[in-house]
Amino acid sequence: MSEQFKDQGGVASMAPSPFKRWLMSKVITHLNRPSRLSGQRAKIEKHRLRSGHRHRVEYFHQVDDGYSYLAAQVLPDLANRYDIELVCHLVSGPRGNNAVEPELLLKLSRYDAHLVAPEYGLEFPEHCAELDAELVQLATQILANLNSREFVKQVVAISRALWSDDKAELLRLQAQLDSLPEGQAQAVVARGNARREQLKHYSGAMFYYGKEWYWGVDRLYHLEERLAHLGADKLAEKPMLVPRPAVESGPLKDNGSLTLEIYPSLRSPYTAISFDRTVQLANDTGVNLVVRPVLPMVMRGVPATREKGLYIFSDTVREAHSANVAFDKMYDPIGDPVRRAYSLYPWACERGKGNELLSAFLRCAFVEGVNTNNDKGLRRVVENAGLDWSEARSRIGQPGWEQQLEANRLAMYEAGLWGVPSYRLLDKQGQAILALWGQDRLWLVAREIQRRLA
Repeated sequence: MSEQFKDQGGVASMAPSPFKRWLMSKVITHLNRPSRLSGQRAKIEKHRLRSGHRHRVEYFHQVDDGYSYLAAQVLPDLANRYDIELVCHLVSGPRGNNAVEPELLLKLSRYDAHLVAPEYGLEFPEHCAELDAELVQLATQILANLNSREFVKQVVAISRALWSDDKAELLRLQAQLDSLPEGQAQAVVARGNARREQLKHYSGAMFYYGKEWYWGVDRLYHLEERLAHLGADKLAEKPMLVPRPAVESGPLKDNGSLTLEIYPSLRSPYTAISFDRTVQLANDTGVNLVVRPVLPMVMRGVPATREKGLYIFSDTVREAHSANVAFDKMYDPIGDPVRRAYSLYPWACERGKGNELLSAFLRCAFVEGVNTNNDKGLRRVVENAGLDWSEARSRIGQPGWEQQLEANRLAMYEAGLWGVPSYRLLDKQGQAILALWGQDRLWLVAREIQRRLA
């Protein structure tokens, strides 16, 4: 873990003023209303038709990123199936406040990509160690010399050699395809970074089309659905290249041999759309569910950027819609609302209502647009959870919860995770079977539960 983030547990961020909290919440909710997004899409398509341009999809490839290797494998089929102009850029990884834990992120990309690749019908070798910097540079120089059409044709072979640590094959490809000198290759990467920044994003393995971003193979189905709706799918009768995996509890029921840990946060939109589904999965499969809440990142002293925040909310809206999960009006609970709710959590757990309290808070903050920064809003949370407000009111602000949340955070980092929601699936001996980050990995948790029970 980075030195600057080792002591985050009790860091209290400066809460916004009531007016700023209200204004930010209204703006974000407005920007992500389905009616506004559909209107924006219609306007973009009208302009495209008037100008006579093709559908232009831009792809941003990070050479040392596991998710980019997965995305690269679908580029040829994407370009062939859809009536698009596919423009490819080379980029470096997230930088500045967008790169909270760059070393952990690359490590997780290698581990996670290896797990999900076979589920998507893709390849990714087990690669625990960092890539050889010399081979990364060589692959970058080869790719930097290719135009977008050749990039789509050659990126899989180049990436396969890189991720297989096959220097001889990379040298053969260099002799066949040529390459740019290191300085010129870095200039190509700098131009890719500049284009990505111009379009207001920060990450690799990203697709951009018509003012919206799509992350890797995990979000490609959103882009495929959009292109199909616009009539750009040449094989509309065929299944999508990368359909959304369903969260399926399956037929087998556990008898207590497995434990599922979830690390949620009360300010996380991704937690808001997955917490109830996680509880339901545990109930349906019979696994032992352990809920280990943590403070929101920004309240742990972890910086955040406007670009990152806006992307997360827009992505959550799409994910919620596809999963048929409510996610509508947001009223940002950063700061005191989160602390006040967490101060009630130990008491709620004593009453057997810990999960209900978290669920009710997330629903009020991200579905109903309730201001949880006052007693009226918090009372609604408490009563929606089936708890007594008169008893709760005397317990608001009581200390003791901070130590437990800090212990949860340390356990999460120890597992190589730092974002929320994160999951760990443990066997009967308490050994980790999976350690995954993201609501978009709940389907993989569900599949692994059934495999273990079988």
